[in-house]
Amino acid sequence: MTLIEASRALRERRVTSAELVESSLDRIERENPDLNAFIAVLPEYALHRAAEADRELAAGVNRGPLHGIPVAVKDVFDMRGIPTTGGALIYDNAPATANAAVVERLEAAGAVITGKLNLHELAYGITSENPHFGAVRNPRNREHSAGGSSGGSAVAVAAGLVFASLGTDTGGSIRIPAAFCGVVGCKPTFGLVSRHGTQPLGFSLDHVGPLASTV
Repeated sequence: MTLIEASRALRERRVTSAELVESSLDRIERENPDLNAFIAVLPEYALHRAAEADRELAAGVNRGPLHGIPVAVKDVFDMRGIPTTGGALIYDNAPATANAAVVERLEAAGAVITGKLNLHELAYGITSENPHFGAVRNPRNREHSAGGSSGGSAVAVAAGLVFASLGTDTGGSIRIPAAFCGVVGCKPTFGLVSRHGTQPLGFSLDHVGPLASTV
């Protein structure tokens, strides 16, 4: 099922957000030990957000195509109350005090964030062979690289763990793993998507963009 198909099923009340999120969390629990796409999984938060989405949808409130859809974000985006590691151990890893701008926009759109995704350390590399959180594995072929630096973002979508994800791209970090894992990744026009609350690699070159299974 694609994101658009899931969104249509939600609007037509053929499925609930809770069912989609529970299925996503079950698949993460089953597949992530091998794929290592996630650094942090947030089941309680995700199920709470899914329940909110279902209440709103039942009341006729539709926030758009992401409403009630399970997604995930690269662990360079701040989420209030959750550490942002950047795939490294050099930070104090204190919980973030505010959401990144893109996280705020996802929440405003009703998306359900299931967790934070693994990456090449400090987003500086193209393999996602992370020395601290483990290597991200390509679901198409475990012997092949997942690409990077947004390897977890591509793998989570390719393996069907979530319907879409967020990554960052400075020198190919969305496009490379998307190509390696057979998904769609978009590097938007510079500055089009806010980087506020995002750990920078090269502030004048960083782009925030989505990954999904289809255009």
